[in-house]
Amino acid sequence: MTSTTSRPDPAAVVRRLQAVLGPAGRGIPLHEPRLDGAARAYVNDTLDSTFVSSVGAYVDRFEALLAETCGVRRAVAVVNGTAALQVALKLVGVGPGEEVLVPALTFVATANAAAHLGAVPHFCDSEDTTLGLDAARLDAYLGRIAVRRGDALVNRDTGRRIAAVVPMHVFGLPVDMAALARVTARWGLPIVEDAAEALGSRAGGRPVGGDGLLSVLSFNGNKIITTGGGGAILTDDDALADRAKHLTTTAKVPHRWRFDHDEIAYNFRLPNINAALGVAQLERLPAFVAAKRRLAARYRSAFADLDGAHIVPDPPGCESNAWLVALRLEQPDEGALDAILAATNEAGYMTRPAWTPLHRLPMYAAAPRMALPCAEALAASLINLPSSPSLELDRDA
Repeated sequence: MTSTTSRPDPAAVVRRLQAVLGPAGRGIPLHEPRLDGAARAYVNDTLDSTFVSSVGAYVDRFEALLAETCGVRRAVAVVNGTAALQVALKLVGVGPGEEVLVPALTFVATANAAAHLGAVPHFCDSEDTTLGLDAARLDAYLGRIAVRRGDALVNRDTGRRIAAVVPMHVFGLPVDMAALARVTARWGLPIVEDAAEALGSRAGGRPVGGDGLLSVLSFNGNKIITTGGGGAILTDDDALADRAKHLTTTAKVPHRWRFDHDEIAYNFRLPNINAALGVAQLERLPAFVAAKRRLAARYRSAFADLDGAHIVPDPPGCESNAWLVALRLEQPDEGALDAILAATNEAGYMTRPAWTPLHRLPMYAAAPRMALPCAEALAASLINLPSSPSLELDRDA
C-alpha cells in the first residue's frame, strides 16, 4: 500500500534509536530477560533440595504470587502459554469441529491452541486504538452470521457452534474488556483472555489478566518476566482452577503410592526449578514495568517530531506494561515498513514487524473470517523497537 503522506526516513529512525539507546555496538536485542534479584539463589535452592521437577515449594509459591499480582483467586502454572490457552479453551467447553473467535492480528499460538483441540479459528478484526479485538464490530458481525439453535450459538454459514472468544492484549496494550464483556454476555459466549503479553498492565486501575472466565499468561524468554518457558491459567472460579490443575497433571487421582488416572489428560506441569526463577522474576516485576514505561516515554519524546510515524500510546484509562514499544506509520505502507526494518537491523538495533495476519498463513487460509481492514492496516504499519528493561535499568545505575 502507498500513500501521499510522507514516508518516515529510515535514517531518521536510526538516529532516534541511537539518541535513546546509544550506539548499538554488537547489537541491541528486541527484548532480553533481566535475571537479577534472587534468581540465582532461588534456582540454586531447588538444586540443593533436588526438587527440580514438577513437585516443589516454588510451584505453590509462584502460583500464589501470580494470583495476588493479577488480582484473581487462583493461578495454575503450566509449561507454556500455548498449553495454558489449550487447556483454558477445553475448560470452557470448546470441542472438535467448533469455532473459536480470535483476532487475526495475534501470535499464532492464539489460533493454534484452538486447532490443537480440533476446533476452528474464526478470525476477527482489530480496533484502531487498542490494536486488539474490536468489540463493536464483533457484535455487528455476530448479528449477521450467528443464529441461536437451542442453547448453542451457531454460525449460519458453516453450521458450526461458536464456542468462545479469545481477545489478546497486543504488546501489553489492554483490550477494552468492558465493551467486549457486554458483547459476549449478549451472545452467551465465554471469554478466554490471552494476556500472554500483558502481565503488569493495568486498565481502569485494575491489573490486566482477570477479566476472562479464564485468562492465560506466558513466561517465554522474551516476556516481561520469564521462567525460561512457562505459562499460567488464571481464574476466580475454584472449581475451574481445580479442574485445570487436574487436567495439566495427567489427571492423576491423589494417592500416596498408586498411579490411577481418571481421564485422558496432559503432562503440562511447570517444573519447580522454572517456578523458582519465576518467583524471583515476579519480585522484580514492579521495577521492570516502571523501567519499561520510562523507556517508552523516552521513545515518545525522541520520535515526537518524526514525519510519518508515531509511538503507539496507551489506550485511554490504561497503563500498559510497555512490553514491546511500537512505532506506527501514519499510513499503512509495506515498502516503508521494510525499509525501516532493514535500516534499523543493519544498524544493530533489532526491530520487528507485527505478526503476519493469521488468515494469510497456509494452514488457516480457509478459516472463516470477517472483513479485516484494521488488522491488515496494522500489519503494514507497526514496528516493534528494542524494549528490554535493562535498557533503562542499566542507564539508571
